[in-house]
Amino acid sequence: MKNKVVIAGVGMVPFKKPGQSESYDVMGATAARNALTDAGIDYKLVEQAYAGYVYGDSCSGQAALYQVGITGIPIYNVNNNCASGSSAFALAVQAVEGGTVDCAIAVGFEEMSPGAIDLVFPAKTSPLARHSESVAKLMGLTDAEQQLPPAVCMFGVQAEMLQKEYGVSDLALAKIAIKARKHAAHNPNAIFRDPLSEEQILVGQPIYRGLRKLFACPPSCGGASVVVCSEAFARKHGIRSDIHLIGKGSCSDRAEYFEGDVMDVLFRGVSREAANMAYESAGVGPDDIDVIELHDCFTSNEIITYTALGLCDMAGAEQFVLEGQNTYGGKVVVNPSGGLLAKGHPLGATGLAQITELVWQLRGDAGERQVAGARTALQHNGGLGSAGFVHIFQRV
Repeated sequence: MKNKVVIAGVGMVPFKKPGQSESYDVMGATAARNALTDAGIDYKLVEQAYAGYVYGDSCSGQAALYQVGITGIPIYNVNNNCASGSSAFALAVQAVEGGTVDCAIAVGFEEMSPGAIDLVFPAKTSPLARHSESVAKLMGLTDAEQQLPPAVCMFGVQAEMLQKEYGVSDLALAKIAIKARKHAAHNPNAIFRDPLSEEQILVGQPIYRGLRKLFACPPSCGGASVVVCSEAFARKHGIRSDIHLIGKGSCSDRAEYFEGDVMDVLFRGVSREAANMAYESAGVGPDDIDVIELHDCFTSNEIITYTALGLCDMAGAEQFVLEGQNTYGGKVVVNPSGGLLAKGHPLGATGLAQITELVWQLRGDAGERQVAGARTALQHNGGLGSAGFVHIFQRV
């Protein structure tokens, strides 16, 4: 029998532009303290910790959590690209669910530099080489194109494919960014809260293929944390226990993704599989979800993810956006926090910040961005290389 997992506490720090934040260890420690305070427990009760980050040296998790307490518990450091925070959360859940511990904490943080994400160790074999080579082969890319930063190249291709193969217009892609800013206006933790217009987004020529500057999320700094525990632990320590994890899915690539549709190389494959696993384990479907925080690293990726999560099919993706089915008053509210596009994307913190937002939504604590009557929430996070995660939460 698996233990039910209670979301005991959540916390984060406001996301900042590079150069404007505190150091990674301070952000991580503050986020962890915020989650512990939210849970109403001392760090001494935590039995295991998992730290997610990308741009940091080994044992950065210890550097952050030792500021919270030095208690001798194992601290596991996790690097899974943009899904590092979700990976840390999944491991904490696994420990509680399996009965290894009664309480665990996941913390994620990132102190990023300006500019496009690129490889840290360019002289070594790239972990994205298989993906880059597959995209190049399937799309007939030139040698010059293959020298671009991987994210620019791959998501430029993704945006172009949406436009040419599925009829998704520049306008629909721009409306994703407009929605993100509109939602973020009510989020004090978001970096970009000023509105955007279609004209601002679509002025000039694309950076590469279908990619425009404001179709992309910004490099960011920040920290977030989630405390999970068993029901018995929650009862013993008087922890609020009405938010449960009810379904989860996680996966990496399948071999066939690299020989088939390029969209499956670019997140759709792992997103679809993780979503199907999560729906099955939760016993719910897309129509049961009230609010979603998904991985909108690029506006094109948000649209692709709609189809992977079963919210619409590819033929109906543009209509789904233009009709406002992705916001308040529509089918489901997507990224009420502002998402990666407006709240920011400090890689290791992203997944845990998504979960933090959803817990606030399910508790009814989201203020002006509250989704009315939210009871079931879905978190989606992906990391190129690849890792796909979907978690489903419910107020019980």
